[in-house]
Amino acid sequence: MTESERRPVAVVAFGGNAILRQGERGLIDEQVRNADRAVLPVVDLIEQGYALLMVHGNGPQVGNEMIRNEEASTKIPPAPLDVCDASTQGTMAYVIEKSLRNVLAQRQLAVNVGSVVTMVRVDPKDPGFTHPTKPIGPFFNAYRAQHLMEEHKWTMIEDAGRGWRKVVASPHPIEVLGVQSIRDLLAAGHAVIAGGGGGIPVAVSPGGSIVGVEAVIDKDFTASLLAREVRAHLFIILTAVDEIFIDFQKPTQRAVKVLTCDEAERYHREGQFPAGSMGPKVQAAIEFLRHGGREVIITSERRLPDALRGLGGSRIVHSGTAEDWGGQQVLFW
Repeated sequence: MTESERRPVAVVAFGGNAILRQGERGLIDEQVRNADRAVLPVVDLIEQGYALLMVHGNGPQVGNEMIRNEEASTKIPPAPLDVCDASTQGTMAYVIEKSLRNVLAQRQLAVNVGSVVTMVRVDPKDPGFTHPTKPIGPFFNAYRAQHLMEEHKWTMIEDAGRGWRKVVASPHPIEVLGVQSIRDLLAAGHAVIAGGGGGIPVAVSPGGSIVGVEAVIDKDFTASLLAREVRAHLFIILTAVDEIFIDFQKPTQRAVKVLTCDEAERYHREGQFPAGSMGPKVQAAIEFLRHGGREVIITSERRLPDALRGLGGSRIVHSGTAEDWGGQQVLFW
């Protein structure tokens, strides 16, 4: 199949909080209902002729898994973090795939769905391992935290008076293992769920063996890497806000309609996009565009249908002129 003959690929990344929302108890029924809603707008992409690759986060889910580990630690040995990542990747893929299959059947779309357990290689020398900063899992009292730091060599921090919490590395992904399987499924017309939770973090030992590592990978960076690896035409990042803002929460706040990659980089350097929220999403978009991608949409789940019609959300594009985008280079709502 030539490049011109293959179906365009859309990669959609959404957070684990789209499946387990803030304030919910974490019941499976709650997550199933949320998954039913989350897949509705992405099925629109399939109807428009895209091959679909979905990448989901797992922040709330892996946190709950670690709480289960702690509560059951006197009865069964706790699982390491890479195994917790794998566990949530599998259970979430099941919930999402079931919802996706149901909606496809309702719309009479003859598209198969495949979920891929995905390992993602990271560099053991990544700076994140020297200075881990990603808090994860339950809160502990000082006595229990000291025990865990001594017994398991965990890095822990006191979190705003709420107790002590484990912090882990969040290294940058450098390779998706088995990406050819994902390419083959997309080429065969399947919708694919892969890279869940940013992928199961692994490294390669000096002897060449694959080993799991204690880390979490940002799902937007993994989605960006996957989008490049499958030569996606469109990369969509779903988040809690409808569009990107410049001067967020300031009197001069304005929502962005279109940014070129150069403009996004400049705003990022100026600190417009905080590291704990929009920063990784914009950086992931830039990485995709700098490696051959053409267009990224950042918006909320509810505004995605509008964004696909150019009526909402924010776009970051590889390049363009004022005429291409209807006026000045940077467009604000």
